[in-house]
Amino acid sequence: MWRNMDECPVFEDLQAARIPDLKEGMDGDGAEYRIQRYSIPMPAGLHYNYAAKRVDDTVLTILDLLAAEQEVTLKYEMLLSGEEINTGENRKVLHHLTRGQLGDDVIYNGKNMRTFYLEQLEKVREFSEAVRNGSLTAPGGKPFTDVVQIGIGGSDLGPRALYLALKAWGERNNKLKLRAHFISNVDPDDAAAVLSALDLSATLFILVSKSGTTQETLTNERFVGQFLQDAGLNPAKQMVAVTSETSPLANNPAYLASFYMDDFIGGRYSSTSVCGAAVLSLAFGADTFEELLAGAAAADKQALDPCNKRNPALMDALIGVYERNILGYASTAILPYSQALSRFPAHLQQLDMESNGKSVNRFGKPISYKTGPVIFGEPGTNGQHSFYQLLHQGTDIIPLQFIAFAESQYGKDITVEGSTSQQKLLANVIAQITAFACGKQDENPNKSFAGGRPSSLIYGKALTPEALGALLAHYENKVMFQGFLWNVNSFDQEGVQLGKVLAKKVLSHTMPPELAAYAQLFGL
Repeated sequence: MWRNMDECPVFEDLQAARIPDLKEGMDGDGAEYRIQRYSIPMPAGLHYNYAAKRVDDTVLTILDLLAAEQEVTLKYEMLLSGEEINTGENRKVLHHLTRGQLGDDVIYNGKNMRTFYLEQLEKVREFSEAVRNGSLTAPGGKPFTDVVQIGIGGSDLGPRALYLALKAWGERNNKLKLRAHFISNVDPDDAAAVLSALDLSATLFILVSKSGTTQETLTNERFVGQFLQDAGLNPAKQMVAVTSETSPLANNPAYLASFYMDDFIGGRYSSTSVCGAAVLSLAFGADTFEELLAGAAAADKQALDPCNKRNPALMDALIGVYERNILGYASTAILPYSQALSRFPAHLQQLDMESNGKSVNRFGKPISYKTGPVIFGEPGTNGQHSFYQLLHQGTDIIPLQFIAFAESQYGKDITVEGSTSQQKLLANVIAQITAFACGKQDENPNKSFAGGRPSSLIYGKALTPEALGALLAHYENKVMFQGFLWNVNSFDQEGVQLGKVLAKKVLSHTMPPELAAYAQLFGL
């Protein structure tokens, strides 16, 4: 049954339930009890700990009933079996199928979609291995040393975040073969800065556009092509395309090779498709990418469990809904205490806000409750010296999601004043969780901390490809479950279209007065 959340009888119970006192729950011995009890194992040695969230057993029981009443795991099973869950565009939602099969065979136009995705991944493997072992070289015979991905939105944010997350791991484990770079912004300075720092004669380019018509991406392709031609190089010998089989880029002699995706995989969910496979396999090898897929597949399987106490993605989703719709919190901060995850918050920002930033339900009817929160974040401890002041003492309470690992990726460290840098990093994340939850009273109001500010923690031993895949899938599934709970379509993004249409009017000089007035400011 697809219905709005406020039509569920259990939602009224949630509204009527007593709101727990977080400071009381996390005080003294209570903290140890909650930390041990409010924790769920995840794949690849990760754990989701929600001890410092403003919930208790009563609230958790009601949330479990809400999930059952909204049939979220059943809807997940329907998605896995190929039903058209994307009602806005009348499409299936198949990104889970890129990393494993948990439902029935999905057949479309006589084609088994799991088989199709595996065939494309195998093409990526063959191509990337040829580049990495030197059997496929640049036109002058040089081995390729760098790869540049040209794409925007999900074609950039996810793959870029994953590459940066594994870069140090790849160097330490002798897996990094090609350095990866990314061009996304139509601002010419973005492309110029990347290209000017490279040996173009040893650089491979990946053009990513599912439709083959994305304005910014095609403009940047021309920009790159001009750079190559000015250097006496042929773009057709150094560029591959990631696109759909029906796009103008498909089977085009202007590219060395083409790898295919389809309309059933949204851009922000495409990192485990060929969109992410091409650049990550070239950089780290196809085996590394398959380890990432294995972690994601394991998280997808765990997400089928209907019990929130065994399903970390569902628990995360339910607590997020509770914070948004009962506690009234409008934002969530993603705070990875791992420099490798420096761009992960930006990816999650698109994943969450583009998916659930909706004001109508799956059937286009207005809804009367809040949906997706504002997502932002930075790595710790940098963020502590930036926006934590507001998080601790501001007038708004902002839920926090910490991510931390016991080990660094490079494994290089020093001891200063009796502790290593990694120990200092972990001491800070522990201290911040406690400070936010418990606060501190002071006779000087300026030095008082109210506390009662909720946070969760995803932690593990090390950030490996498998752990990264599990982390990625955790957030994808969390967003999916929240969409089911709110009864919104998490898989379209009509909100990005109007600006594109108006920009074309500005460039074609067929604009109404309200656009023309601004255009004059820039001489357009």
